Amino acid sequence: MTKSMTAGSPAKLILLFALPLFIGNLFQQVYNMADTFIVGRMLGVNALAAVGCTGSLSFLIIGFAQGMSAGFSILTAQRFGAGDENGVRQSYAASLVLGGVISVVLTVISVAGTRQLLVLLQTPPEILEDATRYLMVIFAGILATMLFNVVSNVLRALGDSKTPLYFLVAGCVINIVLDVLLILYTPLGVMGAGVATVIAQLLAGAACVVYIHKAFPALRLHRSDWRLSRREILRHLHMGLPMGFQSSIIAIGSLMLQYALNSLGSTAVAAFTAANKLESLGTLPLGSFGLAMGTFVAQNYGAGKLHRIRTGVVQCSLMALAWSAFMGVVFLAFGRQLATLFVGHDTQVTGLSYIYLCIVAVSMWVLALLFIFRYSLQGLGQSFVPTFAGIMELVMRGVCSVCLAGPFGFTGACLANPMAWTGSAVPLVIAFFITMRRLTLYMPEHEEAA
Repeated sequence: MTKSMTAGSPAKLILLFALPLFIGNLFQQVYNMADTFIVGRMLGVNALAAVGCTGSLSFLIIGFAQGMSAGFSILTAQRFGAGDENGVRQSYAASLVLGGVISVVLTVISVAGTRQLLVLLQTPPEILEDATRYLMVIFAGILATMLFNVVSNVLRALGDSKTPLYFLVAGCVINIVLDVLLILYTPLGVMGAGVATVIAQLLAGAACVVYIHKAFPALRLHRSDWRLSRREILRHLHMGLPMGFQSSIIAIGSLMLQYALNSLGSTAVAAFTAANKLESLGTLPLGSFGLAMGTFVAQNYGAGKLHRIRTGVVQCSLMALAWSAFMGVVFLAFGRQLATLFVGHDTQVTGLSYIYLCIVAVSMWVLALLFIFRYSLQGLGQSFVPTFAGIMELVMRGVCSVCLAGPFGFTGACLANPMAWTGSAVPLVIAFFITMRRLTLYMPEHEEAA
């Protein structure tokens, strides 16, 4: 069901919207671990390495598709907040059409260049063939991934974050079952894991489309909704492409950091991997708060309620900062013990992991503000500054990882992420307050009417 976020307690609305997002992201993390476990146990270490080494490249392309679909949904949320049903339907149709066209382009380019990209990244010869086959299947299924992301983001734009969670959980369960069946009972090998992922995404996306058609009569597309004007296409591309590039920029930064870590040896890589998994789990709520703010701000901007945007940003920031403080204490107090869950009792590895967790513990609050202000600006329809901030994040992460890893070793490489967060957060915070001040001057009647 749809849920307007233009009335009621901002803190309560944001928290209730963010909770399903957090559960979905947590479930996705658990699924990724289960998927890795299945491949490693059934096909061996080389197969596990073949799948694992494709992560950054996969995120480079798939992340672009995910970010772009999220950008399209910002316009959907703004129109829903403004009560523009025709505009919501047209945005839904535009998202489907543009998502389909761009998926085809991405599929052709990525499938054709899969092997060359893996060779460029110096993928070990013993896993190159399996990695190529697996990644080509994932890239061949970009259309399925895009479909699920477009329709689930449309539901979130209408204030419904629970239904996408249900379909995500169902898709993950289907994926795990298919992993076992295709790997164990077919000769596909690692390709079976890729096929399972694509089929699960396709079924989840198709189910979302059917659900929208049945549960939201107002979203049943008419023939006229498919006649997209040039202005409509450009408006969606204006929001979607920058958000897609932001995701890809982050992936490139991760590749640069991984390159710096590789130069420090396998112990450093293992330590960072373990600590990074813990960091990812600890920061999941922060990303969920950010996504919730994107929908909250977009709906209230569409309704012209600027005062609610200010209140929501303040209240969400306090909640996110409180979580950052809590996780900081957990990492400082129990970081070594938590690292042993991934690397056992290797004191050298756990010691290095603890260094990274300490750095994250004292700087996580910056990441919290980064998420909130990035998505809030995007909810206001701003794309330039978030893109610029993403470039700053890339530059800071790349420069710091390369320049600091040499003289300061592992600690220097670990400082790259907090430095990147800071370089991105500063322009976002400044731009948000400037944008709100400008909107207050140009939209005084909306503020009073709210």
